[in-house]
Amino acid sequence: MLKPTIDKIFEKLLSEKAKERTEKIMLSVSIISFFVHLLLIYLYKYNLINVGANYELLKNPIAAIYTPFSFILIFEVYLLIYYLPKSITTYISKQYEIITLIIIRRLFKDLSSIELSSDWFQIRDDLQFTYDIVAAILLFYLIYLFHRKNKSSNEPKKEYAALPMNIQRFVYFKKVMAIVLVPILFVLAVYTLSDWAIETFAYHEENSSFKNINNIFFDEFFTILIIADVILLLFSLFLTNQFHKVIRNSGFVISTILIRLSFSVVDLVNTALIICAVIFGLLILLIHNQYEKAAIPREG
Repeated sequence: MLKPTIDKIFEKLLSEKAKERTEKIMLSVSIISFFVHLLLIYLYKYNLINVGANYELLKNPIAAIYTPFSFILIFEVYLLIYYLPKSITTYISKQYEIITLIIIRRLFKDLSSIELSSDWFQIRDDLQFTYDIVAAILLFYLIYLFHRKNKSSNEPKKEYAALPMNIQRFVYFKKVMAIVLVPILFVLAVYTLSDWAIETFAYHEENSSFKNINNIFFDEFFTILIIADVILLLFSLFLTNQFHKVIRNSGFVISTILIRLSFSVVDLVNTALIICAVIFGLLILLIHNQYEKAAIPREG
């Protein structure tokens, strides 16, 4: 009785149709939010609203790009959950794409307050902008390599019924976990956004309890992902005890932890941790693939 119910919930929340519907909604919200943000910028400019003396996201129209990008990132988080039951490596690659998009979003924010001067490398914000530009390009290429080496994305997908029973059970467990993560994503997004909005607009406290606006929602969400990844790792041990697969799954957990740690630091350390997380995940995948090749008997 439970399995048909799970399948129905999964179909409503995480099917191909649900993904397309969510994509349309999030794109519409992103476009609307862009114009709302622009309106707030001009209302703030002419002193028609008061949200703090030095609120950086209301100083320059370029900063308006930050808001729709935030909703696009929320959709990317949804896609991460969508791919969870399909492929662990694709699920991990979505984590890397999300952290890269967070850096791109941060660039849009920093562009609105950048200082062009001969003291570029002495100004902290300009230095961070430089780090992020380099990191975005490097991460873009690393993710490209990760996708190329992701064998699961290139292999034809087998029908669920054709899979071995132990793999069917693992896929079913991943579906249950994905279903659980969807409402957690929604509640966390609503809570963090409303909490930030109340402090900023109602109490005029500019990020008083938010050390970095770029981290809102994502530091908590990556903490949840670490828990989810550890649970997946433990359940994967029922599927296989092959050394290279255990190391691969454990390495992906470490990679996620490094990304989460990046939210607790700033400047160069923040950027370095993110790059190290993706490089570590890529190297783990490359070595895992070499083990897989060695295990395949050669013809002739």
